[in-house]
Order: sequence, then structure tokens, then C-alpha cells
Amino acid sequence: MTVRALYRATKVESAAIPYDTIHLKVFYPARLSGSERENNLGIVPADPEKAPFPVVIFLSGINCAWEMYQWLAVELAEQGIVVVTYNWVAENLPGVIGLTPGVNLAMLAPNTYGTGATASALPAILAELENLQANSLLAGMLNLQQVILGGHSAGGRVALESADPRFFPQITAAFAYAAHSAGAVMLGFPADSILPLPSSVPMLLIGGTRDGVIAGSSERYGVSEGSPTRAVVRTFREAITSDRKDSYLLIVEGANHFSIAHPADPTAARGFLDFPVTQPEEKIRALLAETIALFIDAHVRQNLQALERLGNLLNNHANLVAAFERK
Repeated sequence: MTVRALYRATKVESAAIPYDTIHLKVFYPARLSGSERENNLGIVPADPEKAPFPVVIFLSGINCAWEMYQWLAVELAEQGIVVVTYNWVAENLPGVIGLTPGVNLAMLAPNTYGTGATASALPAILAELENLQANSLLAGMLNLQQVILGGHSAGGRVALESADPRFFPQITAAFAYAAHSAGAVMLGFPADSILPLPSSVPMLLIGGTRDGVIAGSSERYGVSEGSPTRAVVRTFREAITSDRKDSYLLIVEGANHFSIAHPADPTAARGFLDFPVTQPEEKIRALLAETIALFIDAHVRQNLQALERLGNLLNNHANLVAAFERK
């Protein structure tokens, strides 16, 4: 399988200049043709046998560039999935400039939470996907009625919070690594509160037993003793209210906050808070990629074999699975 990528830029209408431009890298299944255009320009056509492609929009962690998730994008594209990653330099907080997944803070207040999407980049990205569907190498090959939101850390959180057909009817599933829905006390939420998530689409929550960033951030949520997994587990059990057997919790033994990010970038983000991993990193990433791909196959593509394999995940990777739940 050949995986290629194309680049795009799009504007966020609600953002102020110069922080109003998102740069996209879109990974897709390709087929080398040997054409002159391909050889001269490096423009490789998509593989039509894999179309129409479901689309994953992946929301990165704060100050985490798309390069850190390219390994996962390639793995998913090899399974016939188009993956959109992006870099957006903007304000994470007032006066704090950095790479952001796009967090709409206005929708994170106690009186507004749940009334709108918290992912401020999504309208612009979805509009650009329509442009790609109309005029690009991927024209006519995207299944824009099967869009999956995924993300890491803060990006994972807003992916879960925004996976609501009321806001984006084309969103059919969501997954997140190292994310939870605890309410920040600085925004006015009670200490140790877990905020509800939309529960109308399948969801996959993944965490690690060595997540030092979540543990080290507990005071933000009014919790004095930090735990790598408590907020993630509570989010699955309390924030997701559906019981359709299409939502999953996986806690990976020995994985830390940045196990999904490879190669890591020690010059940005908060990797200095993380705990060392206690399992081979290659095996952790392999489990993450397999789990996410099976989840999409089972609950977006409605593949019954993938559903069975996802249910058997605990037995297949017993040494890497600290907890596995379904509801």
C-alpha cells in the first residue's frame, strides 16, 4: 500500500489576523501510475479501489505538531482511511501563542457547555474537505457522511465534546488518547466534576497508566492527588450516557501521555511532566493503531469481523491492557 499526502491552507473566519490560517496535511491511499505528471511533480493519484474513503480529522495536543502523529495517519491510510492533520498557530489562552487544536473557550463555561462545539477549527476543515471532494486528487472519493473526530490530549477532549450530530451531522464516531472531560475550576466548575459528553455516536477513550501530564494537571480540576487514569476512567463511566455497546475504554499498561506522539518533541508541550513508559514503545503504538482502526472498521464501516476482533482485544494483548470496558 502506498500512502501519499497533499497540503492545503484554509481560513478560520472567527480568528483574528495573523492567526486565522490553518495548514492541513491530508494523507490518502494512493496508487503509483508511472505517469509523467507523477514523475515530474510527485502528484500521485488516489487508489480508487479503496474509495469512498471515510475521513478522520485528527486534533493534536497543545503545542504538538502534525509530524508527531504522522505515523498514525499513515497506519490508518493504509487501511483505506483519509486522515486530516493540521497545524494552527493561534492563541491557546488570551495572550498565549502556540500550536493549538482550536479550543472555543466560550463554549467551555458552565452556562454554555454542551450548547455548541468546543472545536473551533472544525467548520473551516469541513469546508475544505468539501473543496477537496469537488476539485483535487480526492475528488468524488471522500465519504463526507462518515467523518470521524480523533485527537490527543486537549485535541482529544474537544474531539469528544464536538462529536455531536446537532453541531456536525456528518460526524459518525470519535476517539481520543490521553483526554478526559473534567471541569476546570478556573472556569467555574465544581472541584472534581466530570462534564457530560455527547453520547449519540460511538466513542473510544484510550489512556495510559504512566500518564504524568494528566497526573500533574489534577489541581486544575480541584483534585489534590494526581492519578494518570482516574479522570479518563470516570469520563468513560460517567460522561458517556449511552449503552449501545459501541463505546470503549482502553487503559494501556505502561503507556504515558505522549505514547501516541512519535517522534516526541522535547522543545514544546509539557513532556517534562510525563512519567517514563514501562512497555516497549513500538508495541504500545501498534496496539493504539490496531485499536483505532478496528474501532473505525467496526462502528463506521460496520465490519462484523472487526467488531469481533475489537471485543477480543483484551485476550490478544493481555500484557499491554490494564483495563478494557465496553458499553
